[in-house]
This record gives sequence, structure tokens and C-alpha cells, in this order.
Amino acid sequence: MPEQPVEESVVTITPLDRGPNLVKGTIRVVTPSGRVLVTDVMTKLCRCGHSEDKPFCDGSHKRVGFSSVENGPDFHKGD
Repeated sequence: MPEQPVEESVVTITPLDRGPNLVKGTIRVVTPSGRVLVTDVMTKLCRCGHSEDKPFCDGSHKRVGFSSVENGPDFHKGD
């Protein structure tokens, strides 16, 4: 399946402390086969690895005690 053109817009991804990645902007999440899962202006993507609704957050990070700190060793800054 040919790739669909992507609309030009600013997308902001904010890793939430002890939570998911908050994605804001005109976004489209698709499967490898090209099926569109969601087209929206905001979604939360799992960062803890325990969501039953991957790639989306289902709140499992609270149950498993996921921990992250912006300046901690698990937060990678772009070089």
C-alpha cells in the first residue's frame, strides 16, 4: 500500500512524569499494513510497556508503578 501524504503541522510529544507520551497535533496512527487506528489532535501513547491497548495508554503505568523523571537516567535527551 503506498504511503499517504502527511499534512504539514507541528506535532508535540511530551513524556508525562510517571506516565505516557502525550501527543498533540494533527496525528494519524497506522498499523504496519496501513490500517488507520486513529486520526486525532491528541492521544496518549504507552511508555511503560504494560498497556493492553498498545500503542495507546490504558493507565497500566499506575498499576505497575512506572517511574520516570525528566532529569533521571531513563530520560534520553536529543543530542
